[in-house]
Amino acid sequence: MTAHDVAIVGAGAVGLLLASLLAQRGADVVVLERRSTPSTRSRAIGIHPPGLAALDAVGVGEAARREGAPIRVGVASSRGRELARLPFAGAPIVALPQHRTEALLRQRLAALAPRALRLGARVVGLEQRPSSVALALEGGERVEATWAVGADGVRSDVRELLGAAWLERPGTAAYAMADAPDETGARDAALLHLEPDGIVESFPMPHGLRRWVARLAAPSGPMATAELQAILDARLVAAPRLPADAAVSAFTAQQRRAAPLVRGRVALVGDAAHEVSPIGGQGMSLGWLDALALDRALALDDPRALAAYGRARSRPAERAMRRAAWNMAMGAPASGTALRARLALARALALPPARGILLRSFTMRGL
Repeated sequence: MTAHDVAIVGAGAVGLLLASLLAQRGADVVVLERRSTPSTRSRAIGIHPPGLAALDAVGVGEAARREGAPIRVGVASSRGRELARLPFAGAPIVALPQHRTEALLRQRLAALAPRALRLGARVVGLEQRPSSVALALEGGERVEATWAVGADGVRSDVRELLGAAWLERPGTAAYAMADAPDETGARDAALLHLEPDGIVESFPMPHGLRRWVARLAAPSGPMATAELQAILDARLVAAPRLPADAAVSAFTAQQRRAAPLVRGRVALVGDAAHEVSPIGGQGMSLGWLDALALDRALALDDPRALAAYGRARSRPAERAMRRAAWNMAMGAPASGTALRARLALARALALPPARGILLRSFTMRGL
């Protein structure tokens, strides 16, 4: 049995950040990742100012800024007419594909603790003891640590082994997305098209690309490029041309929270602790804020500090889900009076004093 100070299950963006924070202050940390190779799937791209601050804490923030595409303004429009413009002033959001962010974090962890990351290590059992946690791996090996952390995503094995409840929260909608060359001429702008059949959003990405996300009328199975192109053509005055081989991802946004976040010497972080709709891009940065708080709690080496972490981080998760539910409601199909009221609200929110509140929400302040 191999003993460590902290065992982290899951080598996604949140697990890697937490491991780097722990390694920086000299903790013996091991990261157990069930995949044998890193994922390159198209997932989160938005890194908000609090998320950038978290990356700065482990020394990779500047690399993310250099490689990512800055988003300096949000522009809302409908039927080709601009409704409102919200500059992000001195706090731009950075768009960087999650697999690249994770690569930067893996490199940092490798520099801090070369043997910390173990790929192909799936946790299948968990036993809590008075002063440690024993994790059973597929294949029979056991890993012991003073503390254990589940950072293994929405389908968390650790959450299941803990027996934590998975509480449903308001906010569910279906979307499809794809990346295409950016021909909008708005390289640093997030574009929000509030159309009668549902919102279409787009965000700049590195290498001259732009991600397009369209609200769907109902959940969809696998979607062909031509199907998403038809939706964009029908809703937008100037629709993008998706490459014929563009990878289209159709998904249903849901919102859930684990309860409790801590049981004994085991804590949950990131998507293992809360599933927040990707509309608004809050999930990854929220998970990093969890990691910063959990690192501070683990430094105290006291079960009471871990329990306090669990209580404190439940509240920001609920706030993030309420914000995401509002975002989804604003992007739902609408017509007649409901649509006119929504467009009027979009105009009003970009003006003082509401502008400050909206800016705080879009840049993830207060979480």
